[in-house]
Amino acid sequence: MRLSVLLFAYYRELVPAPSVELEVRTGATVREAIARLREMPGWEGLPEEPTVAVNREYSRPDQELHAGDELALIPPVAGG
Repeated sequence: MRLSVLLFAYYRELVPAPSVELEVRTGATVREAIARLREMPGWEGLPEEPTVAVNREYSRPDQELHAGDELALIPPVAGG
């Protein structure tokens, strides 16, 4: 099934695009989608469990995904 992955800040620097399309198996979890991204060239710097939102709501790594879902990779935030 196909998902749209939105990229912001640091993650957008890994791939010079605001989003990418990702193909995963039916019933895949957020964790599996992240693992698929990490297999792609240039994505080696992606943490194993980054903060992710699915359809604009924060998600858990074990959340099941559905065709057409929108994943957003939330970059780490530092402040001071």
